Amino acid sequence: MNNAPTRGLLFDAGDLPRIRGNLRSPRFSSLWREMSTMDQATEWDPAAETRFLEKEVRYTSHNHHMVRARAVLERTSFDYLMHGDPGQLALARLALRRLCDFPKWDLFLEGGRSVVGLQRAPEAAIAVACALDWLGEALTPEEITRAEQSLADKGAAACHTTLYGMKFPDRVQGWTIDPEEEYAFRFDLGRWPVILNSTNLKTVPIAGLGLAACWLYGRHPQAASWLALARSSARAFVEMFHPDGSYDEGPMYWSYTASHLAVFAEVLYRTLGVDDRSLINYPGTIRYALAMSLPSAGKPVAPPAAQRRACVPYAVLEPAHDIVNFGDSGLNLDTTLAAWVARVHHDPLAQHVAQHTGLIKSHWGAIWYDPAIPATAPGADQLDRRLDNDWVVTRSGWTAGDGVLAFRSGGPCNHEHADRNSLIFKAHGERLLHDPLRAGYSWKLERWKLRQTGAHTSVLVDGQGHQYHDGREGTNASWAWARIINWQTGPDWALVTSDATEAYALVQSDIAQVRRTALFLKPDVLVLLDQVRLAGPARPVQLRYQVFNDDGLGGVQSGDQAFRITRPRATLAVIVRATGALTVRTGQLDLPADEGVFPYAEVESASATEHEVLTVATAQKTKGEHGRLLALREGAGWRIQGAHNGRKYDVRLAPDANGLPVPVAK
Repeated sequence: MNNAPTRGLLFDAGDLPRIRGNLRSPRFSSLWREMSTMDQATEWDPAAETRFLEKEVRYTSHNHHMVRARAVLERTSFDYLMHGDPGQLALARLALRRLCDFPKWDLFLEGGRSVVGLQRAPEAAIAVACALDWLGEALTPEEITRAEQSLADKGAAACHTTLYGMKFPDRVQGWTIDPEEEYAFRFDLGRWPVILNSTNLKTVPIAGLGLAACWLYGRHPQAASWLALARSSARAFVEMFHPDGSYDEGPMYWSYTASHLAVFAEVLYRTLGVDDRSLINYPGTIRYALAMSLPSAGKPVAPPAAQRRACVPYAVLEPAHDIVNFGDSGLNLDTTLAAWVARVHHDPLAQHVAQHTGLIKSHWGAIWYDPAIPATAPGADQLDRRLDNDWVVTRSGWTAGDGVLAFRSGGPCNHEHADRNSLIFKAHGERLLHDPLRAGYSWKLERWKLRQTGAHTSVLVDGQGHQYHDGREGTNASWAWARIINWQTGPDWALVTSDATEAYALVQSDIAQVRRTALFLKPDVLVLLDQVRLAGPARPVQLRYQVFNDDGLGGVQSGDQAFRITRPRATLAVIVRATGALTVRTGQLDLPADEGVFPYAEVESASATEHEVLTVATAQKTKGEHGRLLALREGAGWRIQGAHNGRKYDVRLAPDANGLPVPVAK
């Protein structure tokens, strides 16, 4: 290995003026809130944190109390280096001491003895390594010795157990949740070494082990072997990113995953001169994040009190930073990584994302951001994206008022929902066709129902969705596949057809076809064509259209072959037609009232063996008038005619030689 170019893990003393300048920028105004302990809705209170650390910590609460202690250490050690406040130093030293007091740094065990570090141990290892770097001589020799011993024995050792088990699952003696742990939920961990090997929960121990190894390299007898395992695990994991940089677990877990890989790569390069900073397509992965942005209008939306518990995401939704939330994609786009990609890969589009898209949720963003790097706004090539994982996002632009259609095709993944062929539609600042937020992570919670097909803007066959698991192993992948079979774009329009037959046939074996075609006529007209064919007995088919109502301001009214979805800033007027009889009604998901009200419109195509349902939707600002579009059966296809918002439409959606619906302008 080359000699280290610098000892600082992530920056040198010469970088401090730039970082301090970043922290004064409005772009980083949310950073300190994001670095607060457990609740972003609560202001940072050093006195309360001191009281917690001195009198309230329970060492059997890793998912709450250890997380809180680690967060205090991370914030205060960074704050002290930036501003020199002795009060922050005192609190950092207390947090470091308390973190080292934890007998175990995670809540999982192998063989009932060895700690398995999945999140808490690696996160603590990263925080302790950085605190040692940033506090430096402000710590006593005794504090440093104890912290480094904990870093090795409780952090690195636990991360090594995890990564070794993922590499050699046949040698694992069995992972379980520590019986002393206070965590309220239990899962079957029997297959976790295999399941988690392809998820975000591999990259966090990679980073934890890697930073511990880099900090202790040459001073601990196992540091070299730790580093070798961290690097080999990182190289093995990169296959989880698609060639274009897209990532199946969605944008929240993308940020968590890619940022931890980048932190390890950066520290490795700075301390040991080893360059692993291009293991994945980092510029491409920033373009993936950009595609997943869904900026909307409105005030922040806090979750109901019933949701503030483990196994339910409880962050405040900020519509200006909203995301395409397929699966457990979270709330609010985190673009911390963009600043690093802009610097390391000389990427002006990444610099634009760092400046304008999403939120900077981590201090890493302030460390990496360099305002001197030139920025370039996204071009037309980013408006219509079919990602390598068969997710489609097509848009008219990048503002809150622009129209966006996001379509979920593709295969299974960790943190998925039963959502094949479902979609999200946003226009005029509002989510008008919705994908549920804050689904439960435990099958024992009522909000687990938000993971089911019926909670999405999707198709049910005789009331049943496609295949999904029962949750006893966690939020792992199902067997459900959908595949895009047609993707076309043109001036101001995009069309996608996805076949989800395989996923639905896993539940009802006589299903011969489930296809959905979406035609987006930008910026605010959406046409859907759903085609279902059964090889067995005739049955009805239902189409559901979900309403965003987390703030209590969404509504839906049904009419004769029509319905209307209302939001404060926009409405969606919908007509439906079918080859058979149909019924339009409204309903709401079966959840307790304290979890919220989840309304939807439902269109039922009467019992038959072949179903074809056309949906034509126009979006309009609340004070505006909807145009009038007609939908007529014409031969084997459909014709949509009329005008809306000053645009005339005359489009025929007709089968091509392969039977796929394609648009033909009249």
